[in-house]
Formats: sequence, C-alpha cells, structure tokens
Amino acid sequence: MEEFVHVSVLLKETIDGLNIKPDGIYVDGTLGGGGHSEEIVRRLTTGRLIGIDQDADAIRAAGDRLAGYGDKVTIVRSNYEAWNDILDTLQIERVDGILLDLGVSSFQLDTAERGFSYMEDAPLDMRMDDRMNRTAADIVNGYTEDALYRVIRDYGEDPFAKNIAKHIVKEREVKPIRTTLELAEIIKESIPMRARKTGGHPAKQTFQAIRIELNRELEVLSESIDGMIRRLAPGGRLCIITFHSLEDRIVKQRFKTNESPCICPPEFPVCMCHRKSLGTVITKKPILPTEEETERNRRAKSAKLRIFERNEETAGTW
Repeated sequence: MEEFVHVSVLLKETIDGLNIKPDGIYVDGTLGGGGHSEEIVRRLTTGRLIGIDQDADAIRAAGDRLAGYGDKVTIVRSNYEAWNDILDTLQIERVDGILLDLGVSSFQLDTAERGFSYMEDAPLDMRMDDRMNRTAADIVNGYTEDALYRVIRDYGEDPFAKNIAKHIVKEREVKPIRTTLELAEIIKESIPMRARKTGGHPAKQTFQAIRIELNRELEVLSESIDGMIRRLAPGGRLCIITFHSLEDRIVKQRFKTNESPCICPPEFPVCMCHRKSLGTVITKKPILPTEEETERNRRAKSAKLRIFERNEETAGTW
C-alpha cells in the first residue's frame, strides 16, 4: 500500500492561529496524515488532542505518526459532523481550539483506485469514507438530468453544466458510466473547443461537484460551524482552511453571523433582538499561503485560513 501523503497547508499560520495552551484541549476534525495534529500535540504538556477523520488510510497514517504521544492523543474514525457526540462520549464539555483543513489529501488524489482523479482510469468512487454504500457512479448514473445540472452548476460553478448533464444522461442510456476516464471524456466532449484551450482540465469542476455532493461536504461544514463556536472555551479558537470559494463563503458568512448576530432592521435605533455576539473574527481577510509555500506545494495555492475567537462567557448566549 502507498504511503499516506498529505502536505499540511498553512501549517505555521494555523498553529499560531490556534494560540495553543499547554494544558488545553484541541480537536483536529480533519486529521489527515496528522501533520497539523503533531504540531499541536508537541506544544501540549497536560493537554489533549482529539483527532477525527473518516478515511481509514488517514487513521492508519496518523495513528502511526502520533503513536509516541500516548494518552495525549485520542483518534476517532468518523466524519467531523459527529464531533459533538464524540466530545460527549469523551466527557469533554469545552475545548480550547478546533481545526478543520478541508482539502482533499494528496494521497486521495494520487491513488487512482480512490476515483478522485480525472487523470487516471479507475472506478468512479470518490468516497472519503469507504464504509459509505453510495459512490460517485450512483450519482452519475442515477441522478436525473436536472439534478445533475444543479450539482454541477452549484458545486462545480461550471458554465457548461447544462450541456455536461445532458451528455452524461445521453451516454448512460447506451451503457452505464463506470470509470473516471469515461466520465472525463464525456465532459470534455460537452465543452466547446475554444473553452478547452483555456484554463485547467475540462473535467476538474464537474469532478469537484460530484465529490462534494457525494460526501455532503458543504452541508456538513455549514451545519457544524455554529455548534463548534458555542462549544469553545472562552478565548478558544476555530481555525478553518478552505480550498474553494463555496467553502470559504460558508465560513465567512457563519463567522460574521456569530460575531454580529443582530437581526433587527437597520432603521432600529437600538438592538431589540438581544442576540449576543459569541466572539470575534480574528481574520478580517483570510490568511493566504506565501509564495514560497505555493512553490513547494502547488495544491496550497487556493488555500485560505479564517480564524474565529470565542468571547468570554456571557449570560443568555443564543
């Protein structure tokens, strides 16, 4: 089996952003190969790290990497959407920091049989968690044309979404679409020649869209942020690294709402809804990788880090 490889993006910036306390409790909701987690646990004395990942290969790799830190580290195989239940089970009430690195790992992209890549032939899989029953092939062959169009338009932001969906349905009427290269070729033929000559690979946006839909990536992110902020200890921080505009938009909006939750009409002279701010957005603009980092790791180019800090506890927080 190949070694699990994932270069930790914005590593120093994220560790600095977490403002780690030696006796603190921290959650890495996207453990990956354990790069960020190892830097966190190195800074702990009596503190604790809870690492969560749904990918079996990541769990194995991170487990090996963090084995020397003993009971300072607890690793759980799960989607980070279960973070709240995980903390309850561990009898942890509050945490001092939470990290989400939403990037697809280099291992996942480069291991052809995982089905994430449009460059190598493999079954249409794309599951982050191989315990899931549904695969990308079920979406490609099972969704209606309109549903495919909406997925590709909304999650891939592809201007040719309608034509791509139309061609997918037409081709699957002849035979099911089973492999990554079959799908990539259909997408390529759905896009005008002039558009193929500019930008990146013609299948990139559609593959992204199907992966996001299959793994419910935006849904899980959107539904997790508010609860994570509420469970931070006073002064605790939530650090989220995104890799495309859809993720970043969700993080930016949820952070803003938790900082300024008032829903009163702007003409009201004073706030009447009494919704309390839960904290402060530390990053008014996202932190971006340096030129040096992007030269070392081209996949870091689109990364953005945003940080939220929890306020001191106040009565009546919403």
